[in-house]
This record gives sequence, C-alpha cells and structure tokens, in this order.
Amino acid sequence: MRHRKNMKMKKVNVSHLEQYSQLLRYVFQVTHNDLHRIGWEEHEIISAKSPVLQQADVLGWFDGEKLVSQVATYPFEVRIFDRTYAMGGVTGVGTFPEYSGQGLMNKLLYQALANMRDKQQSISYLYPYSIPYYRRKGWEIISDKIVFEVQDYQLPKTKHVPGNVARVNPESEDVKRAYERFALQTHGAMLRDELAWSEYWRWDSDDLTAAIYYGEEGEPDGYILYWIEEEVFHVKDMIFIHEEARSGLWNFISAHFSMISKVIGNIHTDEPLAFLLEDADIKETISPYYMARIVDIEQFISKYPFKTATVDREWTFTLQDPLLTWNQGVFTLRIHSDGTGEIVRSNMRSDDSISIQTMTTMLLGYKRPEYLYKIGRLLCAPETLDLLEDAIEQHTPYFSDYF
Repeated sequence: MRHRKNMKMKKVNVSHLEQYSQLLRYVFQVTHNDLHRIGWEEHEIISAKSPVLQQADVLGWFDGEKLVSQVATYPFEVRIFDRTYAMGGVTGVGTFPEYSGQGLMNKLLYQALANMRDKQQSISYLYPYSIPYYRRKGWEIISDKIVFEVQDYQLPKTKHVPGNVARVNPESEDVKRAYERFALQTHGAMLRDELAWSEYWRWDSDDLTAAIYYGEEGEPDGYILYWIEEEVFHVKDMIFIHEEARSGLWNFISAHFSMISKVIGNIHTDEPLAFLLEDADIKETISPYYMARIVDIEQFISKYPFKTATVDREWTFTLQDPLLTWNQGVFTLRIHSDGTGEIVRSNMRSDDSISIQTMTTMLLGYKRPEYLYKIGRLLCAPETLDLLEDAIEQHTPYFSDYF
C-alpha cells in the first residue's frame, strides 16, 4: 500500500480539468468509441466538464500534483412535498485503483457532506453505481425507473382533447417552461437551472426531438422527448400536468402507427403504464434509479411539511448514521398540529431506533412506515407506527434527471 505522507485533500479547480476528466473516464471506463458513438470528441468532453469545476464543490486527494481521488457536489434544488430544498447532487466519484483501500473516498464524502451542511443543503441525491456501497455511506433508494415496451397494435386509440401538439427544438423555452410548471407541483423533482439542464442533455444524441402539448389557453402543459430509430419510437421522458395532456401526447405517439413497430420508453413515477392501456399485456421492467440521504436531520425537519392533525405529536428515538456525528444519537421529533416539525437532541433513553437511510426513504415517501416496520428497518411501538403513518404524506418521488 502506498505511503500517504505526500497525500493532501484540497479543492479541485479548472486548472485540474484534464486530470479530473481523465480520472472520470478511467473509473467509469468511457472509451474513445463511447465518445464517438454519441458524437463527442476528446477535447469536447473535457470542455463540457468545465462548468462542473466552476460551479460545483469538487474535492480531491492529490499525491503531490497528481489527482488520485475525487467527488463533486452540484448545487441543485428539488421539490419535496411542495417545499423547495437545496440539494447537494453527488457525482464524479472515483479513485484510481492503486490508491483504493486507504479510506480516501470515505474522508472525501464526509467533507463533501460537511460542506453541504454549511450551505444548508440538507438533502443529497446521487445515481448509484453500487447500491451497497452508498447504503454503507448513508444513502438509500428513493426512486425507480420503469422501462416499458408497447407493440404498435397495443397503442391507445385516439382521444379527443381540446389542445394540440407541436414539435419543437428540445432546448426551446417552451420545453423549459413546461418542465418548470410540472416540477413545481411534483414531489421529488429537480428544479432545473442552466447547469441542471446541461447535465440533463449531456449524453443525448442530435436525433432527439421534443413534442409539446399546448392546452386551450396556449400553455405548454406537457411534453415528450423522443427519437425514432429502426422503426422503434424511443421515449426519453414524458411529463404532463393533467390527464388531458397525457392523452394528447399519446395521441401524438399513436399517430406514428404506420412508421413504427413498437414504443420503448421510460417512466419515472410509481405508476405503471399497463393499467392505463386497453391492451394491458405489455412489457414493463422496474429498477431502482436514484438514491438520497438526509445530510442534516435538524435542517431537513425544519422545512419538512407533515400532515396536519388536531393535536401535537411527539416521537423519541435513536438515529444511526454511518458517517455523520451530528445525525447520531437520541432525538425527539415534535410534530405540531399545523404540520410543522422540529427535532432536538434528547437526554432520554429510547428503544425506538431508525437509521438515516431508513429515515430518508420514509420521509421522502418511497417506502411507508408500516412496510419499514414489518421488515425490521424501523423499531418502534405500534402507536408510534400509527403516528408516523398518519403524519407522512403518501407520494413516491419522481426524478428523471441524471448527473
């Protein structure tokens, strides 16, 4: 094992851009062929990552002048039950194999989370390349992706809708406007700024097209992002703010009946497509998508909207966190009748217990308290379980971004 006397953790900046990109490509095995397949040149991928180092909090371990381990945190925002939270989006995680086993990443993630706490980013999202690894660091699954396949003869019949669909450039302002309207009313969704949009488009080919559904008032009420290749209609994403827009967009897809043999696409909610189709015998594959972790339980609860009640509610429990000392110990959660909450440290002893991973997936609505109790992830009295079931909203997160 290499001696660490020359190792130093420090901020990674634009002067380290080439090293940052080389480490990413090595760790994630991005080859020249991968880049050429989507139309990238070597210098373009390096330049594309420049905004990361300018706008994100990027930390790295250096062996002398050589960058050997790194993690980046994007300054994003997400909607959680109609509240806007500052979110630290973790990406670019990697260590050269000859430096593994020295605890470098553990220290980087700790410092990244400490920096998030200082910036009031009380929740963190990431795409897991290893779910077990990130679970050990305090993250938990909070969203799924459903991949569906609909044959041409299973396409829904056209329904009358008052609006119309128009094809536009995917980067048009109306696409952004439609998404903004959707995200503001959708639990778990990213509020995309320029940086978030650039990450959303990063690996898409030039063949991507957008079709927007405009309602009677001319507002963009939804869109579909798609491309057609070898008689397959591929859906990158479809959003809509009401059923009318959903029907209008499926009318648009069905209008391609003579051109395609099937539709393959993604759904980022917990609503399978099959039930909505007359011919429900379609193929759908569900898989975990994004993970999240509460960075600071006190900050997070201070904004969190519980369901209202006629009385105040209280729960004292032990919280475990594998990394962060400020999330470890006995806490008392007080939920006021108006739905506001606060959490404070307690000197009491409690047999009730929950991990930061379980707390995250429970409060974000991905798994209900009753289920977590049943599988042993939540230890509490039956009356406490009833309290939590009544206090937490029932909506699973939507998240369609990738960074």
